Amino acid sequence: MSRKENVPVEDDDRPGNLLALALLAPVVGAAAGLIGALFRLALEKADRLRDALIDWAHGERLLGFLIVAGACAAATLVAASLVRRFSPYASGSGIPHVEAVLNEELPQAPFRIIPVKFVGGVLAIGSGLVLGREGPSVQMGASIAHLLGKAFQRRWPDCRVLLAAGAGAGLATAFNAPIAGAVFVLEELVRRFEPRIAIVVLGASATAISVSRVLLGDVPDFHVEALDSPGAEARPLFFVLGGAAGLMGIVYNRTLLATLAAAERLSWWPVEVRAGLIGAAVGTLAWFRPDLIGGGDAITQRTLLGAEALATLPLVFLLRLGLGAVSYAAATPGGLFAPLLVLGAQLGLFIGLLFRLAFPDLGIQPEGFAVVGMAAFFTGVVRAPLTGIVLVTEMTASVTMLLPMLGACFAAMLAPTLLRDPALYDSLRENALRRDRALSGQTESDGP
Repeated sequence: MSRKENVPVEDDDRPGNLLALALLAPVVGAAAGLIGALFRLALEKADRLRDALIDWAHGERLLGFLIVAGACAAATLVAASLVRRFSPYASGSGIPHVEAVLNEELPQAPFRIIPVKFVGGVLAIGSGLVLGREGPSVQMGASIAHLLGKAFQRRWPDCRVLLAAGAGAGLATAFNAPIAGAVFVLEELVRRFEPRIAIVVLGASATAISVSRVLLGDVPDFHVEALDSPGAEARPLFFVLGGAAGLMGIVYNRTLLATLAAAERLSWWPVEVRAGLIGAAVGTLAWFRPDLIGGGDAITQRTLLGAEALATLPLVFLLRLGLGAVSYAAATPGGLFAPLLVLGAQLGLFIGLLFRLAFPDLGIQPEGFAVVGMAAFFTGVVRAPLTGIVLVTEMTASVTMLLPMLGACFAAMLAPTLLRDPALYDSLRENALRRDRALSGQTESDGP
């Protein structure tokens, strides 16, 4: 793909050009913040409707069960159909596609991806699939930014900067974490410090949060009780937590990729059928345990408060891990970050409870391990430690665990790197490029 234009490099660095991008940054941020906030509000409404339906259906016995399972199946089926018919790049998280566009490996999707991602994401996540809101928010923010760049007749180098800024603003809005949105762009999306991108991303993220907080309020996503700074004797335990998170990150990545490969081998089934079956399975679980489905913010909050039993934590962790992989294989819009945070909090709390039993004299607070576990597991999967640390710190409004997070994320990054396990989004981007090449070859063979 050729996206480069005959634009002298020095033209991109002219003060006037940078000023134009800086003036566009608040526009991009405001648009991304608005669409991201509306998406979050729509998801909250969908969750309430699903819970109300389940409550009502329990009074109808077998008929109620069939209605719940059928509604979840229908919503997931429609979401997958929208993706297949109107915008294939809207499938899954969308972050790998944004990375590929920034690297000029794939074209920017047509702008109809925005309504497909919005409606499909509400249907899929609202039906209870274990998916996150950040993927759609990032891809919609990037698409809106690119659309604005085209509207203001900016050339591709400038559109690329705006696209990265829109992606960062989308993540900032998804988690009410403006600094994490900017760090994510530099650490994961472009993977180097580009001053032009840094300036525009900061402006867009700041404006996105200002707009979104008008609609969503100005409170952290999670409430954490006051935590004491761990003593010197307890700090080595966080390295153990980080190592465990790194190893479990490998398990998570391989499980997800294996599930996607298995879904591809079932390509003789229409994607809508596969999605509908997954939705029906999620609806069945929702009938019995509605608290275990969906993005999982409520589960994360309970875990951070230490309100989960030691005996049930491993079972719920494994269930959510497997269900998250299956949900992603449904080929509907939906991200991975929110489910990752659930798993990280559960892993951290479980290990913290074990350490408290093993070392009762250290005054261990398992809730602190849950907070650190979120950042460590995120690092083990995504391999973006700075983003993980900043994201969790902003979402919990707690800085007490920063030093333990550094140690845990060090170990979580080291373990999979030594074992040569690729980062998840690298693998997902390679999958996207392979599918695009296969689709292009199929299109050419079908041509005249």
